[in-house]
Amino acid sequence: MGYEWFVSLRQLRSRKTQNFISLITLISIGGVALGVMALIVVIAVMSGFGKDLRDKIIGTTSHIVVTAFEQGGMNGYEKVISDVKTVEGVKDAAPYIFKQVMLIKGSSVSGVAIRGVDPEREANISDLEDNLIAGDMKLLNGGVFPKFKGIDDDTESKPFRNGVILGNELARSLRATVGDVVGVVAPVAKMTPLGLIPSMKILTVVGIFQSGMYEYDSGLAFISIATAQKFFSMRDKVTGIEIKVHDLDNADQTAKDIQAKLGYPYFARDWMQMNKNLFSALQLEKVVMFIILILIILVAAFNIISTLFMVVMEKTKDIAILKSMGATRGSILKIFCLHGLFIGLSGTLAGCIGGFTIVPNINEIVSVLENTFGFKAFPADVYYLNKLPSDIQYMDSFLIIIFSILICFAASLYPAWRASRLNPVDGLRYE
Repeated sequence: MGYEWFVSLRQLRSRKTQNFISLITLISIGGVALGVMALIVVIAVMSGFGKDLRDKIIGTTSHIVVTAFEQGGMNGYEKVISDVKTVEGVKDAAPYIFKQVMLIKGSSVSGVAIRGVDPEREANISDLEDNLIAGDMKLLNGGVFPKFKGIDDDTESKPFRNGVILGNELARSLRATVGDVVGVVAPVAKMTPLGLIPSMKILTVVGIFQSGMYEYDSGLAFISIATAQKFFSMRDKVTGIEIKVHDLDNADQTAKDIQAKLGYPYFARDWMQMNKNLFSALQLEKVVMFIILILIILVAAFNIISTLFMVVMEKTKDIAILKSMGATRGSILKIFCLHGLFIGLSGTLAGCIGGFTIVPNINEIVSVLENTFGFKAFPADVYYLNKLPSDIQYMDSFLIIIFSILICFAASLYPAWRASRLNPVDGLRYE
């Protein structure tokens, strides 16, 4: 260890004549630690929110969607599915139909998006079956009512032909439960001897799902693809193909490979393209929060500057003696830069320990605060969260550590430069 390291470490030790400077040093270390800890916790929570939101969106929809520039829908979709499955990275594929309709039950009316799906294939594409809180997805094609989970009465079984699965918020607004009958009205009319009348069909509610996304739970319903083809007069056509991939983060590249494989008139879009505005806003918010919270570290950096200036003023005689003994300007510069670096390293280390301790236990901490102060931080009926999501981003944490150390080191450069320029004669003149 060079003498510069030894001298710099000695300066950090508290002495009776340096109590105030030592206090400022501790405040600087605390400021750096607070900034680093806040950055790690906030970035982890925001990443957790993003991941939770992504899982909820993808749990109800698919990773990639293939549509066709064809009038009335996609023809020959089974061949398209066979071609898609040969693309590397594709796990499974299934057809779907997407339309806008009105659902009616008694005096309750609601405009919704309705998806026609294959009950057998859909289980391999989305989490619809896992998200069911009542009912059975296999009954979309009709059958005989068994005893459903969530239904405690002993009503007799009854046959039905066409089933529908509703989001829980949609079911609540329609006042519908499993076993109820709802009417679906299409926004197209058909000609009859009595004139144009809207297309209408009676469906039996065979399930209720909860995705955690209010937009889906309040405005989405599922029917079988056979029912949708018949009701919308699509014959053997579908709206498109929904695809599940092995690597979610590589879905964009898989979509490009599918597009290259199918060519015109098909168009492949991945989940990031379909939700670009939402995830772009989350990413922008994450960057803005990073910039705002880095200001905490900058405040601590100003404390480091003031601390080092006071150390330079306190150590004027010592600096002069070191220079008289042969210490170079570079050595003096190094001593005070190391002083600032030690403060930065100490604060960053303390902040990392605090951040990586808080993030895994953040829900317990929030629970204690809620019980202590009597408030609900994240009401489940508003945020659809039963816990605060967090996901430690190690690359982001690494960047936070690097930024913190660099800022602290940069803050020490000017005071260290001023110390290195000190004339030994001026330092010893009045001694």
